[in-house]
Amino acid sequence: MSDFAAQDNASDIAVAWADKTHSFVRNPEVQVQPALTPPYATLMHVYNARIGITSDGVGTKVEVAERVGRWDTLGFDLCAMVADDLAAGGYEPVAITNVLDVDGLDLSVVQQLMSGLHAACSVAGMAVAGGETAELGRRVAGHGPRMHANWSATAVGVLRPDWEVVDGREVQVGDAIVTVRSEGFRSNGFTLARSILSGHFGDDWHLGPCGESTWGDALLRPCDLYAPLVVALRSAGVPLTGLAHITGGGLANKLGRTLRPNKLGATLTAPQSVPHAMLELARLGKVPPEKAFQNWNMGQGFCVVVRQSNSARVLKLAAELGFEAQLSGAVTAERVLRVQSELGTVETSLT
Repeated sequence: MSDFAAQDNASDIAVAWADKTHSFVRNPEVQVQPALTPPYATLMHVYNARIGITSDGVGTKVEVAERVGRWDTLGFDLCAMVADDLAAGGYEPVAITNVLDVDGLDLSVVQQLMSGLHAACSVAGMAVAGGETAELGRRVAGHGPRMHANWSATAVGVLRPDWEVVDGREVQVGDAIVTVRSEGFRSNGFTLARSILSGHFGDDWHLGPCGESTWGDALLRPCDLYAPLVVALRSAGVPLTGLAHITGGGLANKLGRTLRPNKLGATLTAPQSVPHAMLELARLGKVPPEKAFQNWNMGQGFCVVVRQSNSARVLKLAAELGFEAQLSGAVTAERVLRVQSELGTVETSLT
């Protein structure tokens, strides 16, 4: 079983047990809806409000910060993992809480982490509504002599009165797929990246050259935040049929979820170009294109699916907000994802 298959199976187990708890809520004015497809966030009906909630973390990207000695960018990664998952369901993110597990406290590191989260929330339009810092000693490990940490968060989003969840059920054959660029790795695929780089550069792989920078700086590049684009599109009344936040499992997993309700596929003939660092990693590690697209976003940070007649509106608004977006392909009837890239054509059967 592949790592991604095991992760999906673990998620299925967790969701199955979670769904069984929804009936435990005793207030008849509060309802928790079973996980939607794609299950980026869970929908809750609380009196007259519709709320989305989701959780995630920055994962082992923390080690890159430990190696480089910079922690202020991780707040963008933490915020993006939950805010953009909410946005992928059509929600407007409004609040975030975080849990910081550490081996021991280093206040200067905590200052950098929280100032970075503050900066990210100012971009996402979110409030930090609470959090917890726990000293766990040897339960938390990492690289180097300073504070080691695991950092996770839960975020809450809302649906405005005239909005519905965007879950892929409205996607049709021929719909346009607009990709929004990601120059960095976000918070996924670091296990493979570390394995490749340590094999070439040894334990101090983060100091190895990557273009005009180092691999540490390249991997530490903070996540872009796509939630403001989704909120702007919805506020402008652009009808969205599908949304996908391209993280673990890549395009096939995340765009595949959006296409799953109607058992559709897609062909991307003009995807975003693959960032230099990802091309170089694939070359150094002799990574097959299929595996590279499974582990990394390969330049596609977010996908917006709309009717062809609305694609120009998406591109115009994205440009106005400073996002690099392009019309990359279309939805197809065949349950296959085809991506034509610099590494060749990658074809994946969708389940």
